[in-house]
Amino acid sequence: MDKKWMVPPGLSAEETEAIEKLSAAVKVPKLVAELLYIRGLTSEAEVAEFFKPDLANMIDPFLFKGMDLAVDRILQAIDARELITIYGDYDVDGTTSTALLYLGLKRIGARIDYYIPHRMIDGYGLSLGSLDQLKDNGSSLIISVDCGVNALDEIKAISDLGMEIIITDHHNPKKELPPALAIINPKLGDCGYPFEHLAGVGVAYKLLMAVYQRLGIDTTENTLKYMDLVAVGTIADIVPLIGENRIFASIGLQHLIEKKNLGLNALIQLCGLNQKTLDTTDIVFGIAPRINAAGRMGSAATAVELLISTDENSSIELAEMIERDNSLRQREDQKTFHEACEIIEKKYKNMAQTTCMVVSSDDWHPGVIGIVASKLVEKYYRPVIMISFKDGFGSGSGRSVADFDLFAALQHVEGNLHSFGGHKYAVGLTIYQEYVDRFENELTRYTSEHLKLDQIQPPLKVEHNIELYDINEYLLDAIERFAPFGPENLRPTFYTRQVVVASYPYNVGRNHLKLKVVKDGISLDLIGYNQGDYLTLLKKNSVIDIAYTLEYNRFGDKATIQGKLKDLKLKKEMNYA
Repeated sequence: MDKKWMVPPGLSAEETEAIEKLSAAVKVPKLVAELLYIRGLTSEAEVAEFFKPDLANMIDPFLFKGMDLAVDRILQAIDARELITIYGDYDVDGTTSTALLYLGLKRIGARIDYYIPHRMIDGYGLSLGSLDQLKDNGSSLIISVDCGVNALDEIKAISDLGMEIIITDHHNPKKELPPALAIINPKLGDCGYPFEHLAGVGVAYKLLMAVYQRLGIDTTENTLKYMDLVAVGTIADIVPLIGENRIFASIGLQHLIEKKNLGLNALIQLCGLNQKTLDTTDIVFGIAPRINAAGRMGSAATAVELLISTDENSSIELAEMIERDNSLRQREDQKTFHEACEIIEKKYKNMAQTTCMVVSSDDWHPGVIGIVASKLVEKYYRPVIMISFKDGFGSGSGRSVADFDLFAALQHVEGNLHSFGGHKYAVGLTIYQEYVDRFENELTRYTSEHLKLDQIQPPLKVEHNIELYDINEYLLDAIERFAPFGPENLRPTFYTRQVVVASYPYNVGRNHLKLKVVKDGISLDLIGYNQGDYLTLLKKNSVIDIAYTLEYNRFGDKATIQGKLKDLKLKKEMNYA
């Protein structure tokens, strides 16, 4: 889909002067200093902290409202030999959170167990059907991770059964909070914690660190011990990689490289990833889909068993099971995507007047609809709700477009829903089949009133205009220091106008575009993932504008600079904001 390039305005004289001073102070090219400056890093100290994430800059976990109470109760349970059950979600964030608290509390003497709901049996989050089982197992204290903040009925049932619960979560809370012993959630308005972007695993980690701090065992070794799990969960959940999340991701990736976790190491080997150069892309597209596949296609308990494994052979066997789940998940993805596209093409004849899409089927596996919804948003660029029905009851996943709050939209139409939860851009819901038409009608009215027309065209933020002769190893090495890359710290996107297509473009792999461009006698190799459709528009000597990121293309011991194409515009169709 044609993207709207968001070109930054020109710099003022004051900004130019500040950037020049920053360039001299931190000894980087002016272009790199400008990239730092527009990220809000305007002083030498801020840049130093950005380039070298440090444990010393982590925030005191006891700033969370309710943390003292939660820690007291956990220590009481450990002393009294009560059984503590960690209740997690079935995605990467939930399974890494579960493994983290399970391992972290077990090593200080807790009687510990965990429970991961089965997507097909229990549904999302805390389920009433599981609570009797926890009670029968002897649990007296439950700690939820990555779920629970909106589970009013379930939390009340826990209390009625004589158990207590500490909620750790990062999802948006509704107006009424459940009657838990403590709720640790940076999204609560009065939580007291100054950083709201923690993933669920980040919140669980802060709870564990608070326990260690109270016991006086918050040594550097203990602080770092599970940072690899925190990094994987944080990166996989696509939260902003700034502040504490940047510390988690940067230091945790180093622990992955050092093979601290047997289960993760087995999975990395199975993926065929280069352990010495692991980055956020490897997590998002390599490790995370595989961990998620366990919960999508079977039981996420397999993923937790992998993450807590202390036996190398067992780790390999569990990783192979997850790999088989992932292969099955990929086949279901493709089948469901094609079926959903067919429904959309028949149902929505006038896409220019379509502000959201709701599609459903009795045949879709509920474990893949979230992934497919993301692909549909990428293709059609509309908020999408996909619903899988069984016996008249549906489980749904929704994904949104830039700057449209889908969670707020569901709040507006929640009278049609059995339950829902999530974030601005990703939601989950349950609904009875008889309410689907009314739900779609009300959601369509809401999106028509609140989704601006310019949001229908996907924006592409480009940071700087450069020429091909500006590109060299010195520039790229400086950009690499911005890693780990992720939301709110994406790899910088550059644009270059009026380059000429050299030789003939061609497709590789699954619809990926390969081409070489030249300007001022300098050439650049480009690859555009999933952009093979451009091939019919391009020919040798075509003049185009390109938006792209820069990276090293490593093959064996050789590394060359390559551009990753984000978008291109033929000279006759320029469209800039």
